Amino acid sequence: MLYYAVKRLGSLCISLIIASLVIFTCIEIVPGDPASFMLGINAQPDTIAALREELGLNQSLTQRYFGWVGGLLTGDLGTSYTYRSPVSEIVADRIAISLPLAIYALSLTVLIAFPVGLIAASKRGSVTDVSVMGATQLGIAIPNFWFAMLMVLIFAINLRWFSAGGFPGWDAGFWVAMKALTLPAIALALPQASILSRVMRSSLLDTLSEDYVRTARAKGLTRRQVMWRHALRNALIPVLTIIGLQFSFLLAGAIIIENVFFLPGLGRLVFQAITQRDLIVVESVIMLLVFAVIVVNFLVDLAYAWVDPRLRVQS
Repeated sequence: MLYYAVKRLGSLCISLIIASLVIFTCIEIVPGDPASFMLGINAQPDTIAALREELGLNQSLTQRYFGWVGGLLTGDLGTSYTYRSPVSEIVADRIAISLPLAIYALSLTVLIAFPVGLIAASKRGSVTDVSVMGATQLGIAIPNFWFAMLMVLIFAINLRWFSAGGFPGWDAGFWVAMKALTLPAIALALPQASILSRVMRSSLLDTLSEDYVRTARAKGLTRRQVMWRHALRNALIPVLTIIGLQFSFLLAGAIIIENVFFLPGLGRLVFQAITQRDLIVVESVIMLLVFAVIVVNFLVDLAYAWVDPRLRVQS
């Protein structure tokens, strides 16, 4: 198991190096000068040159890349061109919203998808199975931003159970903050739970058709015992893959939902930084999100080895 983990950790480091090169190159080839954009079209050349000197934009690409990577390793993400404050402080404020929202939405996804997938697989071909699969198809088809606006209309405007948007901050209390994240989390979890439940059902049905399952049934085990003792664990590998991808999406891809509910998260930060050509913020946030995605995939690989001991033996 240790060798397997070290091998995957090496792949993680290589992926991070390649990702940093790709991100830095893509950001740098974007046309336009951040200093000129910040000062406006009527700025004098000497003023632009002074600002470029202050921001370090007149250095070579190699110096800027290694300076940026060195800052990432030490926790210094640079200074925002727009906000004139450390990027690390801005990111810390925003990730304190996006990360709990992603975890909240993923928890709801798993809590919904696992029982739904189990029920559909255990009652294959029945009215329950057809109804569940139809509901999941509807959940995939409905855009999450439309569902979010519908929930705002019902639960915030009509019933007044939740606020229509905004975030009060964690200083207002844990439950108050979680209440503000509930509607966005549900809006994010609905399509993801629909996808995960369908994957769970398909994986369980494939596992239930294996020879060892039929042998267990022939020995006298009930369908429920076979499902929990043998089929479920072996069906988890594709499910874990989808969960890892969904967490990455929920953390990095919630821009629309954050705008619907006016949540100052990482998604809105990246969107604002792109419109303002705040390249250092864009580079740092995207690299942070890539790091989170790669770490999640690393943890999923370790979960593979825990679920399927054959992976450890092969390593």
